[in-house]
Amino acid sequence: MGYKVAIVGATGNVGREMLDILAERRFPADEVVALASRRSMGVEVSYGDKTLKAKALEHYDFSDVDICLMSAGGTVSKEWSPKIAAQGTVVIDNSSAWRMDPDVPLVVPEVNADALAGYRKKGIIANPNCSTAQLVVVLKPLHDFATIKRVVVSTYQSVSGAGKDGMDELDRQTKNVYSLGELEVKKFTKRIAFNVIPHIDVFMDDGYTKEEWKMVVETKKILDPKIKLTATCVRVPVFIGHSEAVNIEFANEITTDQAHEILRNAPGVLVVDKREDGGYATPYEAAGDDATYVSRVREDPTVEHGLALWCVSDNLRKGAALNAIQIAESLINRKLITAKKKAA
Repeated sequence: MGYKVAIVGATGNVGREMLDILAERRFPADEVVALASRRSMGVEVSYGDKTLKAKALEHYDFSDVDICLMSAGGTVSKEWSPKIAAQGTVVIDNSSAWRMDPDVPLVVPEVNADALAGYRKKGIIANPNCSTAQLVVVLKPLHDFATIKRVVVSTYQSVSGAGKDGMDELDRQTKNVYSLGELEVKKFTKRIAFNVIPHIDVFMDDGYTKEEWKMVVETKKILDPKIKLTATCVRVPVFIGHSEAVNIEFANEITTDQAHEILRNAPGVLVVDKREDGGYATPYEAAGDDATYVSRVREDPTVEHGLALWCVSDNLRKGAALNAIQIAESLINRKLITAKKKAA
């Protein structure tokens, strides 16, 4: 007996990726339902070899749905996730709406799957920010070995992190550069074609952006509240794949060789680190893949016990859709959820 899964926001970038990954991983679903706003009702999306038509969220009855993958933004999630959870459906939410709620687990399965047991308080599980998800997958095994004190991270985040509108803007502006057309700025605060923008989400009172704040508080909640972290988040003219330059200070000694060995054995991590031309991962290679790639591992001589490294991941997959589906798989594997049909 399989599960009934609903995807809210099925016509968006991440929603479509969720459908692809459910099919790829042969998720045990008897039925998958595509849901969206009334505006997108009737839009066709692919699920394996099937074509699904998006239904309207506001008219849908969730009483027989086991798992709802929510990828429709924070406003929709704030309104709908509690209503859906009240019908006995587990909601796995991709927005920032519930991440810092103390009664909602914030989960990256390779890092803190044990936290899943706490989902029953509200029936909601939060997916972390895309840039946090790939970072903690890399930090966790290193932290277990040598205890991380402090992290300095600079991100190079692709335009797909800003949704379809972000991808369209880069595409349109790039074409207009070559055709000498007008470079219209709509989605981003400055032109993104052949440029980088050190600004993602809104500015906060201390000068950090909300994206940078999310990385700080989410890393503490998922991994360890004692870790100090500072981030600079930058939007770059890449379609898919977030990259991060990471400096880590440890309490205890760790060598480059030890770090390589630890990361090679870590779940969800792929080490590509040859000290030669092209011997490292870039977002181009990571796009469409599940792993978080780690390259350029070296000792940081500015602190007593330090490492510097580069990590890259597909932000639509590990940063969003894949992580949500891994959460659902973990719920099943840990027997934290039973199909409603089976229970009946």
